[in-house]
Order: sequence, then structure tokens, then C-alpha cells
Amino acid sequence: MTDVAVIDYGMGNLRSVEKAIEHVAGGAIVRVTDDPEVVMRAERVVFPGQGAMPDCIAELEGRGLHQAVVEAAAKKPFLGICIGQQMLFDHSQEGDVPGLGIFAGQVRRFPDEKMVDAAGLRLKVPHMGWNEVWHHREHPLWRDIPDGDRFYFVHSYYVDSADDSVIAAHTDYGVRFTSAVARDNIFAVQFHPEKSARAGLQLLTNFMHWNP
Repeated sequence: MTDVAVIDYGMGNLRSVEKAIEHVAGGAIVRVTDDPEVVMRAERVVFPGQGAMPDCIAELEGRGLHQAVVEAAAKKPFLGICIGQQMLFDHSQEGDVPGLGIFAGQVRRFPDEKMVDAAGLRLKVPHMGWNEVWHHREHPLWRDIPDGDRFYFVHSYYVDSADDSVIAAHTDYGVRFTSAVARDNIFAVQFHPEKSARAGLQLLTNFMHWNP
């Protein structure tokens, strides 16, 4: 029976993530946990979250979860969601704080001067709502998800990877930004699969069957 740890560092409502995984995973044991030992024992790890990056990093450190996240990301199927994607990078402009450094690159704020659509109309920040996700390469987590399918976003910052080879998808919102990254056993997304209806549930299903 698959054992999944959903990392809880006090930022965001994680029950929707837990329930979505339980819905697609059959008999899997899904635990929302802030216990580093539970994270280390789990077969699969989900790293979600929402809120401001400085607060997220502080809570992660304060709960002793930093090393557990780094070690889990090094060796088991690992899914980052929203801030859980951003924290995997080197540094964030939000609060000028370091991330976990698992991926090389920066987290940047949407540039206000460029936030217009194709018709020249002003786009709001945060980027909130449904948008298209365009695949950069094949990946098991894209199985049965059409290129350009729509997912649900809520964010004001996005990742700017220093390594194009890890980019798994992009999305356009005033600027073209990386909406998914992948390397080895890690897959991380800016959008919320647990709020993304059929496409999101399919991605979570694919994660539960993924054996990198």
C-alpha cells in the first residue's frame, strides 16, 4: 500500500490536496504531516503551500523540515505545488530570501509594466484563475493531459530557471513563465492540481503511478 506524505509547514489549506490524492489513489495512506520522520519514511512526498515566501521558509526551518524536504527530493517521487515549486529554487525576490537550492534559478515577481494581454488590456497581479499549460517535453505526469490543457493558478511570483533542460511546461500571462519543472524524481508545478478539475486529478493520478 502506497504511503504519501503531504508536508505541512503551516502555510495553506492542505486538506484539499489530501482529499484530491485520496480520491485518485484508492487505498493509499495519505498523511498531512509536519513530522520530519514521517516525511522520510513515506514512499511519495507532496510539497504544497501558499503564502509569502519569507514566511514559508521561516516555518519550514522552524519546524525542522528543511533537511527532510531536501532528502526526500533527492530520492523518492516528489511533487511540488505552487510555493512548493518556488521554494525549490535558489532565491526569491519576494522578501529577498534564499530558497532550498535544489534547482538553479530565481523566483521573480510579474513585471507590472509588461502585464498586458494580446489586445493591450491590463492584466491583474496576482495571476488568478484558469490558464493554458504548454508542455516542453514528454513526461509521465503529462500522460492523458493534452498539450495546452487548462489549470488553476493563484500567484504573483514565478520561477525563472537557470537551466532550460528542467523546464517541463510554460504558461503565458503578460510574460512567458515556467509553470512546471522536472528532473529525475522531482516534478513541480506553479498551478494547483487539486483545484484544476479533470486535468489536475489526472496529474495527481499520474504522480501516484510514477516510478522514476
